[in-house]
Amino acid sequence: METPKLRGIEAFPMTQGGQRFIALRDPAGYTESVLLLPQALLDVVALFDGEHSIAGIQADLSRRYEGEIVARSDIEKIIGMLDDHGFLESASFAKRRAKVDGAFLGAPRRPASHAGGAYPGKADELRTTMDAFFTHEEGPGAIAWPPTLGRPTVEAIIAPHIDFHRGGPAYAWAYRDLAERCAADLFVIVGTCHVGMRHPFALTRKDYDTPLGPARADRDFVEALAARAAQDCFGSELAHRNEHSIEFQAVFLQYLYAGRRDITVVPLLASFAHEALARRRRPTDDASVARFLDALGETIATSGRRVALIAGADLAHMGPRFGDPRPIAKADRAKIEAEDRRMLETVEAGDADAFFDSVAADGDRRRICGLSPIYAVLHALDGRRGVLKRYGMWPDPEGIVSYASMVFDRE
Repeated sequence: METPKLRGIEAFPMTQGGQRFIALRDPAGYTESVLLLPQALLDVVALFDGEHSIAGIQADLSRRYEGEIVARSDIEKIIGMLDDHGFLESASFAKRRAKVDGAFLGAPRRPASHAGGAYPGKADELRTTMDAFFTHEEGPGAIAWPPTLGRPTVEAIIAPHIDFHRGGPAYAWAYRDLAERCAADLFVIVGTCHVGMRHPFALTRKDYDTPLGPARADRDFVEALAARAAQDCFGSELAHRNEHSIEFQAVFLQYLYAGRRDITVVPLLASFAHEALARRRRPTDDASVARFLDALGETIATSGRRVALIAGADLAHMGPRFGDPRPIAKADRAKIEAEDRRMLETVEAGDADAFFDSVAADGDRRRICGLSPIYAVLHALDGRRGVLKRYGMWPDPEGIVSYASMVFDRE
């Protein structure tokens, strides 16, 4: 540990007890710890880049603070604390990761990673909580069971993936239409991968466990899609382990259909559109992305199944928590909403490239989290128009998140 190196973790400002801290959190979930660092330590930890030795860190800090020397033992204590919690690239973290990854790959199901935290872990309590999303003053009203399928049937939805306690009623605006007007028995769930992946897409053959029973993976469809895509669709499967964007949709599907209809799911994580933005190209300029998206459409068309698509996608992420220099004021929120709604007009039009271009126009200033899932679903729908059912925003000045629920009917 002579040249300490932080892992790819999240760092964001936090106020506690009237004091300002920098919070460290692992989005990949190899540690559940959230460490609060006094801001005075930020300059030290910022040098944990794998290139500065401890002596180099001391020298750099001495130059910065006019000859003041930070003791080697103090730096070693910080290194030890971070390593104990799994925040550094080290031999001990490699053992931790190997153990966690091995357990996931060897398990028959993908565990309900966020049960008991982001949502209740007990079935009865979870159902009561989710019932309230529909009857909430901001919800769409209770689901009319049994469904009446004579009306236009739903082919796809876009739903949030924000925590249920922040955006539960917004989910309900998409899922009530799905419950009442969708005949599908197979749901392709396209989720954001928040930690990034080596591959643009990641499939899994594992069922997604929930407190309401497992959302069973359609392994035949998964295998057919992987074969048709002709690329490594499982090389980033580990990204499914702690990712919530699909898990939350699986919970909603089980809430709707467990005990009512036999369904299967295709869990698909996507991380390709922001990479295209960085290269100043469109997503389908990448041959592997274009081939996979075409394969998805072809596999749906030839499956002989009643298939619906779900994009688990939030929108803007702005404020100090996400790297902006100042809190988000009320006037800023109004501007963000106006920009979001203009962007969503391209989604309602079913135009994947226009949607991507609207985000690229300002360099993704608002950090649209659902860029890849929304693009993938729009591509599969091939121009099908949608309807915005609900727009919402969690207005924390330190970090606002916006989201929307949309429904696309089958023609």
